[in-house]
Amino acid sequence: MIRNLTVLFVLSFSVYSYGQLGGKSTYQFLNLVASPRQAALGGKSITNVDYDVTQPLYNPATINSEMHNQVSANFTNYLGGISYGNVAYARTFSKEKELDNETKNITNTFHIGINYIGYGDFEGYDELGNATSTFTGNETAISVGYAKQLGKSDFYGGANIKFISSTLEQYKSTGLATDLGILYSKKEEAFQATLVIRNLGTQVTTYEDVKESLPLEVNLGLSQELENVPIRWHFTLQNLQQWPISFSNPSRVITDLENNQTEEEVSFFGEIIRHTIVGVELFPKKGFNLRLGYNFRRGEELRIEEQRTFSGLSAGFSLKLKRFRFSYTHAKYTSAANSNFFGIQIDIQ
Repeated sequence: MIRNLTVLFVLSFSVYSYGQLGGKSTYQFLNLVASPRQAALGGKSITNVDYDVTQPLYNPATINSEMHNQVSANFTNYLGGISYGNVAYARTFSKEKELDNETKNITNTFHIGINYIGYGDFEGYDELGNATSTFTGNETAISVGYAKQLGKSDFYGGANIKFISSTLEQYKSTGLATDLGILYSKKEEAFQATLVIRNLGTQVTTYEDVKESLPLEVNLGLSQELENVPIRWHFTLQNLQQWPISFSNPSRVITDLENNQTEEEVSFFGEIIRHTIVGVELFPKKGFNLRLGYNFRRGEELRIEEQRTFSGLSAGFSLKLKRFRFSYTHAKYTSAANSNFFGIQIDIQ
């Protein structure tokens, strides 16, 4: 089974290796991060295998029985008056089954989630500049996920099926996508490694007879909780489906005394660093924990020359009170634009 799953990942990666970054595909909201925990750890931490019922929205292989009857809701006040968020729930079903002349308890955990985004209200005008009427735009994705241990190994495989609906003014579109994840979890060493392919799919109906690709994303993640220190580190390589992902920033063009212009050049190391996200959790298993992350790509693309803006940096915390958990994160984009992430999770057992 492990061999078959590996072949599936290789084939999927080769077929969809043309996947594009922002601005070149539709349903871009699918890759937005609404979870405060995700945002605090740099934006794409995909290795948390615990109570966090929001995690399977980013990596279905992390679905596990600790999420049983956990429900979460996350909200983000984004840039330009845009708001988005998600809700998630997981439930574990148990049954007895005869295996090797023994009665064993078999558990299966299923996950459901909803991602949504609202673009706010817009004022409409015709081609002559006359006011018409206000309009809005919103998009939603409903996902159903499941994960399974692969035999008796330390490997787990999972998948999400996503149903997508988008309305932008009078234009509508629907789509269908899947996320695939494979996870290696060594519980004795508190170590996880995972590979995730997100948004494999297609538009079912288009906005206006033009079919667009979905925002494919391939991420690789590693994390481990240190043995004698209450810290878990996270390391993520994002957007592995495309190389390079950098671009020449026109604001960083250098003009010499003879008016010759030199565009910004990104080195090989610069390309690697733009794929990298790092994060740490302090007291990860306690009722109160702190989180800090840095997204190198965001930091490089949004930094302003000769100014200290702390772009790419994010920080947050989580507080647990009995069956209720509250999370908050503040993420830096530029000196003029930042985002706040709010989330709650409730154990409804």
